[in-house]
Amino acid sequence: MASRCSQGSPYEFTMADNKENFEWCVIGAGPAGIAAVGKLLDHDIPAQKILWIDDKFKVGDLGAKWYDVSSNTTVQLFLDFLNECSAFQFKENEQHFQIEKIDPHHTCKLIDIVKPLQWISNHLSQQVVTCQGMASRLSVHNRSWEITVDKHMLKVANVILAIGAEPDHLCNEDVEEIILENALNYSQLKQCCDNVDSVAVFGSSHSAIIIIRYLVELGLSRIVNFYQSPLKFALRMEDWTLFDNTGLKGLTADWARENILGKVPDNLYRYQATKQNIGTYLDGCDRVIYAVGFHPRVIEVAGMAGLRHNVYNGIIAPGLFGFGIAFPKQTIDPFGNREESVGLWKFMMHIDTVLPIWLRYGL
Repeated sequence: MASRCSQGSPYEFTMADNKENFEWCVIGAGPAGIAAVGKLLDHDIPAQKILWIDDKFKVGDLGAKWYDVSSNTTVQLFLDFLNECSAFQFKENEQHFQIEKIDPHHTCKLIDIVKPLQWISNHLSQQVVTCQGMASRLSVHNRSWEITVDKHMLKVANVILAIGAEPDHLCNEDVEEIILENALNYSQLKQCCDNVDSVAVFGSSHSAIIIIRYLVELGLSRIVNFYQSPLKFALRMEDWTLFDNTGLKGLTADWARENILGKVPDNLYRYQATKQNIGTYLDGCDRVIYAVGFHPRVIEVAGMAGLRHNVYNGIIAPGLFGFGIAFPKQTIDPFGNREESVGLWKFMMHIDTVLPIWLRYGL
């Protein structure tokens, strides 16, 4: 896709004439990127000084891949995210979204949050400078960050990377893998399992349990689940949640209690993911699904072998900051348990804390 820059407000900008020095650039237009742009505007950064880069502006992977997944977040937290930024102007929208009609204490399909996020993305795109293209490389020159977007070079003072993450893979050539994107979409998974008798699932996270439930409902003759540790369930305390980021929640937790800790379906077999068990029980499976982890998308930064962020404040380098699922904040609960904090409302709370630091930590 050829890159192009546009501005819905009176500010004009073209790739060929990048004379204006942008104060901030946000790379990525998923939920984290949307939050970053909104909060920059809330901190009175002039809209014409904010550059927003993405190849689609369609709410990132959430809008492209995960929209059919059942959320483990309550509707109320999604609504809190939508209403947190003044720049979002969500309260002023004349469109009524399905998520506003759902019991705020319940969960929902992710499509219900994707639609209002797309509305906000479109709204923000009419204010800041947008560049549709792929950012591939960053480097420092004369106390500015130079960003390569396709064949063009853009200059900014500060960069927020909200580039998202990709699912990890098993990388076993002996068995065909169903990618996570298809496994979490019931209709796609059904197509992938046509004429298939046995599927192996690695993992015991929220995503893994959703997939196992789908496979049970599809009636496969054999479902093999490899897990590394016992199931975890989120437990709400007075002012904090035990296993908030790693524990099962909502309807998925209810299903796991009934069908894994309770009466296990006849076609489901669970084994600890030891080398011996994998060698023994993976053999004979027609397909495999790996629902274990994610890794950040790759973007080259000159002079850095890899992007390592401070897990508490998101700083990668002066004027360069990591945000969102690719660069999660590390949290410590009252018992010292460490987890990576991921979720829309958690992203919003995190940027509220760190943005005042980022505004002062430039080149």
